[in-house]
Amino acid sequence: MKRLTRDDVLKTAEKNDVRLIRFLYCDPSGMIRGKTAHGSQLNSKIDEGLGLTRAQNAVNVFEDLIHIEDMIPVGELRVVPDPATYTELPWLDRTASFICDQMEYDYTPNPTCSRSILKRAIAYAAENGLKIFSSFENEFYLATKDESGYHPFNDGPVYSSSGMDRVAHVIHDMVDNLTVQGMVVEQAINEYGPGQQEIAIRYTDALASADNQIKFRDTVRGTAEITHGLHASFAPKPFADGIGSGAHLHFSVWSMDESKNLLYNSESPDRLSKFGMSFVAGILEHLPALIAITCPSYNSYDRLKPDSWAGNTVSWGYDNRECTVRVASPFRGRESESINLELKACDGSSNPYLVLAALIYAGIDGIKRDLQPPSDCKGNPARLTDAEMVACGIKPLPTDQMQAHELLAKDPVMVTALGEKMIECLLALRGAEYRKAKDLGDDWARNAFFNVL
Repeated sequence: MKRLTRDDVLKTAEKNDVRLIRFLYCDPSGMIRGKTAHGSQLNSKIDEGLGLTRAQNAVNVFEDLIHIEDMIPVGELRVVPDPATYTELPWLDRTASFICDQMEYDYTPNPTCSRSILKRAIAYAAENGLKIFSSFENEFYLATKDESGYHPFNDGPVYSSSGMDRVAHVIHDMVDNLTVQGMVVEQAINEYGPGQQEIAIRYTDALASADNQIKFRDTVRGTAEITHGLHASFAPKPFADGIGSGAHLHFSVWSMDESKNLLYNSESPDRLSKFGMSFVAGILEHLPALIAITCPSYNSYDRLKPDSWAGNTVSWGYDNRECTVRVASPFRGRESESINLELKACDGSSNPYLVLAALIYAGIDGIKRDLQPPSDCKGNPARLTDAEMVACGIKPLPTDQMQAHELLAKDPVMVTALGEKMIECLLALRGAEYRKAKDLGDDWARNAFFNVL
């Protein structure tokens, strides 16, 4: 799809008589937020952006304003759009959106702008001759709501044709609305839990992949609610007795000219290269801290349980869906292109820009230090013998936010990846989230998360 320029956007918006344009960003808590300008203002606002209080990134997922030094309602940022991300929203009339960067008065990146943090990580990868391609594979629930709460919308056995039939009218509209915005839908299936769905879109470069994740979440929610009167939830565990939902991150590492997938080795029995082994080892090395970024919410830890295909240990394996890092086997005829790594312990409450930035630094650390992973896990980590666990390097991951926060703050590679100010911001926002959820209880928290993620 053609990369839109500033002039392309101005011409398209005028031709289609676009009335309202959303200037969107993903805040540190993973919330999609933004401001809206009238179409008549686009000629200036596309360059200068919109004003945003410095305190806005200090609002957490529960809408509480948390005191963080230098992030108070004095002074402003500029929310500046990337013209290439311009999209007209097919479920709304005469409405479009941009994905934006948060800039200082002098238009340098703000240290809590997650998109700018990913750009810096991509530049770091390029310095090391690497280009990252990725895609988030999202599970989500469709639900109705009445006085007693949220209820799964329709049901069908997992992967069943009957289950597909019962939500086909909704999924078709979602697929159409994703496709018209330039995303390539590869799979759309009914998942394990009642009302649970999964839509997978094709990989692209890391920045576009994170942008797509923002557009994806908005499109699914908007189509469900505006077109069908349903609620779509990306919460990690929206129902206490239901299956959790992930946003599994698939990624591969290529040469800068995109001619070679560096994870692939045709001579290896499992097709994973020595480079790929070191990249895996880097992720495993930092996984206990990384989990604070990939599974960042209070609700995340309800999902990270044994036998849930979510990954709750430091573990890796070939096509092993109980391991946190899975080496996805390649497809016949396009082995070099299709081999990739999957991070299972990642969910829809995460900020995709921060996830990818942290992952890039973790993997490159493994390359620079020539780390090698332990033996791959060939069974369920929860059912291994003690000797097998030692051989596979199986260790538990944090079981709540506060454990993960302690490890994140102590991991110098993660601090370098995100920057000290973003780490400070995350610990303050998520720490307040944890304390409020613990005080008000799991049922309150689950309900609060349902319709904001």
